[in-house]
Amino acid sequence: MTPVTASWMTEDLAIFQESVRRTCMRDFVPGLDRWIDQGHVDRETWKKAGEASLLCLSIPEEWGGLGGTFAHDAILTEELEHCGIGNAFGLTLHNIVIAHYILRYGTTQQKTDWLPRMASGDLITGIAMTEPGGGSDLRAMRTRAVRTNGGYRITGQKTFISHGQIGDLFLVACKTGNGSEAGAISLIAVPADTPGFRRGRKLDKLGQSIADTSELFFDEVEVPFEFLLGEQEGQGLYQMMNQLPRERLYLGISALAASQRAIALTLDYVKERRAFGKRIFDFQNTQFRLAERATEIRVMRSFINDCIQLELQGKLDTATASMAKWWCTDKQCEIIDECLQFFGGYGYMKEYPIARMYADQRVGRIYGGSNEVMKELIARAMDK
Repeated sequence: MTPVTASWMTEDLAIFQESVRRTCMRDFVPGLDRWIDQGHVDRETWKKAGEASLLCLSIPEEWGGLGGTFAHDAILTEELEHCGIGNAFGLTLHNIVIAHYILRYGTTQQKTDWLPRMASGDLITGIAMTEPGGGSDLRAMRTRAVRTNGGYRITGQKTFISHGQIGDLFLVACKTGNGSEAGAISLIAVPADTPGFRRGRKLDKLGQSIADTSELFFDEVEVPFEFLLGEQEGQGLYQMMNQLPRERLYLGISALAASQRAIALTLDYVKERRAFGKRIFDFQNTQFRLAERATEIRVMRSFINDCIQLELQGKLDTATASMAKWWCTDKQCEIIDECLQFFGGYGYMKEYPIARMYADQRVGRIYGGSNEVMKELIARAMDK
């Protein structure tokens, strides 16, 4: 089949893609089993990612980044999925989400202090939004930052936080005002060595075993005013809402790449495995099912390419990003589930990549905003 050609893909990007692929296979894939056993990616690998210029890809060179665009981030996201690591590493969260919060809203001093160290792998970051019982309802958060003479005193609890055990710096969503109005929330940076900051348990998840996902506690944590992201209180919800489309698009890209990998693994298996005297691929049911899924992936690819182009032009809106996130992650789960069925009993064995993918990718319909929330955001845009 003729591949879908992305209008945003250039010769330089194609060379970059090959380089990323080689780096992933050389530096990341050999450590996968070890990461699964220990429950996180080791700091040495983060340093290797920095040395390979895979951190802060779309951050300007003046702040230590590669000086690329979202296209570079998209390529890294896909290649991590193709080699079986995926979002669990956390590189895309670090690169696409947190680094851009700091780039867009941070003060000159915050950019100087944090971005170069993020690009080198010396500073591992996380963002602490979700609270127990809060889910996607950010306005209902209870974590509060109270003004003191020198800064803020933060008290509260967060959960489902990536890099919770190894992270060095967290952007923490806090109430700095009263009520549930948008202006009541701010983002405040908290270094992990601050007195009163406490890491809770590493959460025991269904999948993504290498993802360090944890509880965080803030027991009267005191940080200076200079750690408020930006220079004005009450901008946190605005900052988050403006950055979430990027995050949701990368989740759609990840879902597309995972779906492609699932089909590739399944094709290899059904063309080799035999039943009743012929290849599993030769059964009409197999051919029809895989043909349907291949068509869906083709449609997914065209839509994602369009969204990437919009992001590169600064035109990606919340509704379109929400469409990409919910539809691609829903389809991803359907495709992986159907692919696993072709493996029979072997598909249920963790030693088979398709089994790990089944567990790892289910969270795609939940994090980054549940797919039900995505549909509500789309509907709101339709009502304007």
